[in-house]
Amino acid sequence: MHHKLKPQELQAIEQVKKQGNIPKHIAIIMDGNGRWAKKRSLPRVAGHRRGITSVRQVVETCARLEVKYLTLYTFSTENWMRPQDEVSTLMRLIVQALQDETDELNKNNIRLTTIGNIEELPTIVQKELLDATEKTKNNTHMVLNLALSYSGRWELIEAIKNIIKSHIEGRIKFNDINEELVSSHLNTKEMPDPDLLIRSGGEMRISNFLLWQIAYSEIFVSDVLWPDFRCKHLLEAIKNFQKRERRFGLVSEQVSNKKNEIRNAKKNPKNLVKV
Repeated sequence: MHHKLKPQELQAIEQVKKQGNIPKHIAIIMDGNGRWAKKRSLPRVAGHRRGITSVRQVVETCARLEVKYLTLYTFSTENWMRPQDEVSTLMRLIVQALQDETDELNKNNIRLTTIGNIEELPTIVQKELLDATEKTKNNTHMVLNLALSYSGRWELIEAIKNIIKSHIEGRIKFNDINEELVSSHLNTKEMPDPDLLIRSGGEMRISNFLLWQIAYSEIFVSDVLWPDFRCKHLLEAIKNFQKRERRFGLVSEQVSNKKNEIRNAKKNPKNLVKV
């Protein structure tokens, strides 16, 4: 994998690393394959094929930036409603990519994981995923997490079902249900929430992706269609991220006040206003 980027791109990566914080977890909505193909009077599958090149560049760039988790919205629950021929081709492309790239991921110490309703996928896709995740399970440099047959609402419904089941069985008390407990029942329970959500293709929506996890993620929308998305576009998003102040509901003065000398209102909210 570490041979596709040009010297000037490698130099740009090093500069971005020196400029500021690198997101620990980046999530990407890879949008625009169909529009890219349509612009060129090509079948939609041509956009999907070209998009694999973008994935390779983004994975290598993130690995070199020392991003720890990269989640790619590869195939959504809603994508099952697309024409059968397109879905069939997408599944074949996933199989081919797994066969072509797993050894390269291993060589570069990248672990492959998945989230989503994997049991819905064709048997051959499940087999290749199982093989790839098993081969790379001990790798530690970065986690490449593929969202397949995934949607945020599906994930939350599954979490709710499991929490209710545990409550009925007496393993969870009603008052134990909090944010931490919900997070521990999500597909992403073993990774931190994304620091940065990137969407290619210019659309201003999150498309049912990581609905719980992106509560405080910084969002960057690129007008570049996914098949044209390259190292420089990812670096643009990260440089934008580095300029932002992540407040998590606080005010700027609280964020900059390391000693936490500014009192917050949480401890005694009922007595804030006296009549």
